[in-house]
Amino acid sequence: MSKGLFITLEGGEGAGKSTQLAYIRQRIEDAGISLHVTREPGGTPLAEEIRVLLLGQRDEAMIPDTELLLMFAARAQHLAQRIRPALARGDWVLCDRFTDATYAYQGGGRGIDFARIAVLEDWVQGELRPDLTLLLDLPVETGMARAGQRGDLDRFEHEPRDFFEHVRAAYRARVEQEPGRFRIIDAAQDIAGVQRQIDAVLASLLATGESA
Repeated sequence: MSKGLFITLEGGEGAGKSTQLAYIRQRIEDAGISLHVTREPGGTPLAEEIRVLLLGQRDEAMIPDTELLLMFAARAQHLAQRIRPALARGDWVLCDRFTDATYAYQGGGRGIDFARIAVLEDWVQGELRPDLTLLLDLPVETGMARAGQRGDLDRFEHEPRDFFEHVRAAYRARVEQEPGRFRIIDAAQDIAGVQRQIDAVLASLLATGESA
């Protein structure tokens, strides 16, 4: 049995990940491919509890190192309990954010050295990396305006604009480092325009999956 395909969806605040995740899911499932959809931080009961710690507001400030370690603690559980077993069965996995988000938010946003993140990445993931990453990219000002319309903001969404400028820059740096894995989607377009770009990326993958 061949290994499944690991697809991740990345993007800053207000990029429309939830909408496009549902669209990608439908496109893959319509092609008759066995798919597991999940998210980070989270994906298992224990990892979801860590997510609550990471996103919730509290009186005690969380230092960047704690944040980073919690992210990888949740990821280790997620990989062991859900992602690796699904891929081993030959299923596809679609994940809302993965380690690129750690480089963007904890690296770019919090200023943690990328080399330190890479050590944890290698330790927790071994050789496992996404096969394809779709990056929903848009100007920070546009994304923050969209996010502000959603109502309650989580701990990260309360950060100032320059934090998210650093996040976006870190995402773009990841693309430059691994251009073969990433596809940049212009998320500033309307929903139909974004979905046309996604369709162009998925076309060959879905054709391969249907014939497998």
